[in-house]
Amino acid sequence: MSSAELLKTPLHALHIELGAKMVPFGGYDMPVQYPMGVMAEHKHTRAAAGLFDVSHMGQVLLKGANAAAAMETIVPVDVIDLGLFKQRYALFTNEAGGILDDLMIARRPDDLFVVVNAGCKVQDIAHMQAKIGGQCEVVPLPDQALLALQGPQAVTALSRLNPEVAKLTFMTGGFFNLDGIDTFLTRSGYTGEDGFEISVHADHAVALARKLLAQPEVKPIGLGARDSLRLEAGLCLYGHDINTDTNPVEASLTWAIQKVRRAGGARAGGYPGAAVIDEQLANGAARKRVGLVSSERMPVREGAKLVTAEGVEIGVVTSGTVGPTVGKPVALGYVAREHAALGTEIFAIVRDKRTPMTVSSTPFTPNGYYRG
Repeated sequence: MSSAELLKTPLHALHIELGAKMVPFGGYDMPVQYPMGVMAEHKHTRAAAGLFDVSHMGQVLLKGANAAAAMETIVPVDVIDLGLFKQRYALFTNEAGGILDDLMIARRPDDLFVVVNAGCKVQDIAHMQAKIGGQCEVVPLPDQALLALQGPQAVTALSRLNPEVAKLTFMTGGFFNLDGIDTFLTRSGYTGEDGFEISVHADHAVALARKLLAQPEVKPIGLGARDSLRLEAGLCLYGHDINTDTNPVEASLTWAIQKVRRAGGARAGGYPGAAVIDEQLANGAARKRVGLVSSERMPVREGAKLVTAEGVEIGVVTSGTVGPTVGKPVALGYVAREHAALGTEIFAIVRDKRTPMTVSSTPFTPNGYYRG
């Protein structure tokens, strides 16, 4: 795809002004890093606050009295009991139990606010319109930008624009006027840190970004650091760690399936792949997504094969980097169930050499979410 064909977010000109290096991502021309560089951007977000443009993501409203019940026919999570201004992680599944995408759902007074991944948004919106469009109104929001302010000092910076945001806890949200700009925001994000995701009309996105960047704690952060931050936080990236060939049990995402939607629950099943997923919830999956840490310096990248000491292939790495906060190579990958126990020693094949890896719990660095 030529750069002329790439879509641009409302903040595109600002990224150029700030000296960003731009790359194609999810069909958009996006900033991968700024002059500070990926390592410094990563560390700044962990220490202070980073501003990310995530306007390439898809934002959608589901309207109508039956929206929550309709949504439960295509995701294995509890939407009906989601409280006002509460947000929840969810998964679209297919008939085989595979994951079509992961998404966020927030309940607002008159609708459900849904955020889907950039690379999947066209098919996700079509999927919702086809499957539940007859039961509720599916309204894409192409004129909304999305900013993520992440890091331990995000609340300090954002509170200068509206002190009320500090009252929110992790995975809650609300409508907030930020120094004259109307937004809907949630206290959530993708870095493992405290922070906020802010939906704002495209016409006001640059003004809001400038107000945030004017705060002493805040620096612009690109997709490079976004990826290393989310990986250290042990969070899945769709198309890499989860896809249509992985189901929620294999992907270690069973925490996202509430009891009410499981076998024996009040609203069990009724979504695509329910039988497969319930069977695996009961009996376990043949393979499992795990965290992996190496004590050596060699980074282990996506696609590296995982083997036993005897050289038997048991899995594959789906994301990997040298974690700037952790100070050593970290990875996510799938291994056969019998090798998935914490502390299991296995090897990744990197340039025909064996790099020792240890199955580890995630996140690799402690989360900083604010739970009140």
